[in-house]
Amino acid sequence: MERWEGKVALVTGASAGIGAQIVKDLVKYGMKVVGVARRLEKLKELEKELKDCKGLLKGIKCDITSENEIKNVFAWIEQNWGEVNVLVNNAAALTLQPLAECDTQAIKAMFDTNVIGLSIFARECINSMKSHSNECHIININSYVGHLIFGVRGMAPYCATKNAVTVLTESLRRELGVNNQSIKVTSLSPGLVDTEMTGMVIPNGQPQLKPKDVSETLIYCLSTPPGINITELTVMKIGDVIY
Repeated sequence: MERWEGKVALVTGASAGIGAQIVKDLVKYGMKVVGVARRLEKLKELEKELKDCKGLLKGIKCDITSENEIKNVFAWIEQNWGEVNVLVNNAAALTLQPLAECDTQAIKAMFDTNVIGLSIFARECINSMKSHSNECHIININSYVGHLIFGVRGMAPYCATKNAVTVLTESLRRELGVNNQSIKVTSLSPGLVDTEMTGMVIPNGQPQLKPKDVSETLIYCLSTPPGINITELTVMKIGDVIY
């Protein structure tokens, strides 16, 4: 991770859970991290917690479903830190309702956050990365349900969004590869993770990863040598067999 010291990372959904843990670890490795989320107060708490670390955290309030707010984040980075070297698309929305009963706004919120917001962040990040010659890496926090039809009642819309992330990530990797862009693209697909979101779906007692497990796996992906790209990595807790 030494080569990433002083480089800029952008992490979405950074106020809690997996996103907050990723922010903590990247800052401790010496990266300058922009963490975005809707809950600015949580980001400010993280800033205070990490103020004595090797790296630096700047929390910015951002609604992932607003293109203007996303562009404002990139404008701040361009004006203050110059470029984005690592993008972690972590933000996600989940409403647990059967498709036949699911509220239209709930479905829209999941697609706006998990698919459209992710795509806009990736697009803006690539535009930033292309203006610089340094090594860059886009990591989309996907899910193992993005590779199958999950058999839990009420998960259909969410699974559809994560399957879309699988397609988008691989398509982006191929598009950039054709042009020999030095931008790595990775789909990181955790199994069950002990977060607020998982608590809505899975009862306690089911084997689950901790956010730290996901963050350490992400660090592994970032630590691969230049020119080596982990395109898809699924990580699960031993005993996680729900499907």
